[in-house]
This record gives sequence, structure tokens and C-alpha cells, in this order.
Amino acid sequence: MKSAKTAIIHPKAKLAHSVEVGHYAVIDKDVAIGENTRIGHHCYITGNTAIGKNCRIFAGSIIGEIPQDLKFKGEKSFLKIGDNNVIREFVTINRGTKEGGGTTIVGKDNFIMAYVHIAHDCRIGNNTVISNAATFAGHVYIEDKATISGLVAIHQFVRVGKLAMIGGISRVMQDIPPYSLAVGQPASVVSLNSVGLKRANMSIEVRNILKRAIKILFKSGLSTAHAVEKVEEELPEIPEIAYLVDFVKSSKRGIAI
Repeated sequence: MKSAKTAIIHPKAKLAHSVEVGHYAVIDKDVAIGENTRIGHHCYITGNTAIGKNCRIFAGSIIGEIPQDLKFKGEKSFLKIGDNNVIREFVTINRGTKEGGGTTIVGKDNFIMAYVHIAHDCRIGNNTVISNAATFAGHVYIEDKATISGLVAIHQFVRVGKLAMIGGISRVMQDIPPYSLAVGQPASVVSLNSVGLKRANMSIEVRNILKRAIKILFKSGLSTAHAVEKVEEELPEIPEIAYLVDFVKSSKRGIAI
């Protein structure tokens, strides 16, 4: 381990040999950090927090603090962060609560920009992009390859689907379906996330089918139940359509139409 002389690292913290810790960083006793991870100056990493390999955590981030939840009474809870994450300046990520299963989870290969807040019991998938000052309340679930633009605020228990994109300064009160582009206050689906799907190397044939599905579900004026029936009846039975339909059917907060 390579650490600055001014860093404070608890002797019971478990840091891999190749971890680097910057000036004035503080790492508490129940923290475990994997190989080749770099901790920037003035970071504070605390609680039962496990951080994977090859992560880069920039200056001033506070990782693993207790939940900002009045129901939290000091019970043991956890934060798990996977490999290859970039966490920029002044990000805050809180541990879980008993009500939410006890663990906040951040997957792998995520790009989390400055001033993002990820509250208790959130689940962040893999390969997401979360832009500056986005704020997630507790129990938010962000699926793989979603993109969250700057200054987005997401309500508790909202789910954002795979390869969805939310435009900047949006207020998200309900679930954002996969493959869609949503924006507004409150946010609503405006179209297919065409650029994101193209960048993900999704074929034009599948993109065109999904475009038709998004129009039926969110622009046809049909009720959600009738729109789902129409999609199932008229569009090919491909995995992407099955996933989209299942997401809409299983939504607990309702879809941001």
C-alpha cells in the first residue's frame, strides 16, 4: 500500500498492497479496498464498506456514511462497490438500512461524476453514466447502461431501465422504462433513446421495433394495459420487447408516461 504521510488509515482496515491513498484521506476500520484502487486526497471512507479493484475515487468524496433516514437507529449495514468504477469529486454514497435489506450496491464500470448523491439501499448496475449533481433518494434502482444527466433528482423506489436516458434537470417521480429517453418536471417518456442504442451496437432492425413499441406504449393514447396488449399482439417476440413489456407490467410506482 502506498499512502501519503498525512492519510489516516485504521490498522484494522483491509487495503490491498497496491492501493494508493492521498493526503488527508481517512479510512475507518471496517473498510476493505481491492487492488490498484486509488483514493484521492481528503476522502472519507467509513462503515462496513467494500470497494473493488481498479477504482478511482477523487478528492473530497464521502463513501459509506450512515443513511440520511430518520428510521435508521444505528443497526449494522453495508455498502458494496464493484470493480473499475470512477467516482469523481465530492460524491456521497450512503450505506443501507434494515428496511431496504441492509446494503447499498454499486456495480462495476460505472462513471459517477462530481457531486452525485446515492442514498441508502440504492442499486446501481454496471456501465452506467451518472452526471454531475444527480441525486438519488433511497431505494432507487438504476439498471445496466443507463445514463442519468446532470441535476436529475430521482424519487424513492424509482426504477430506471436498461439503456434508458434521463435528460438534465429532470424530476423523476415514476419508473423510466428501458431503451427510452425521458425528460421533464415531472419526467415523462418522449422517445426511444436512439443515440444510446446505436452506441450500444443494437441493430437497426431491433431499434425500429423498439421505436414502434415506445410509440404504442407512450404516445398512442391507449391505457397502459391496452397498449401492452397491442405491443404483444403486433410486434415480434424478441427479447428486448419481452423485457420492455415485463418492466411495464411489473412497475410498482407506475411508468413516467
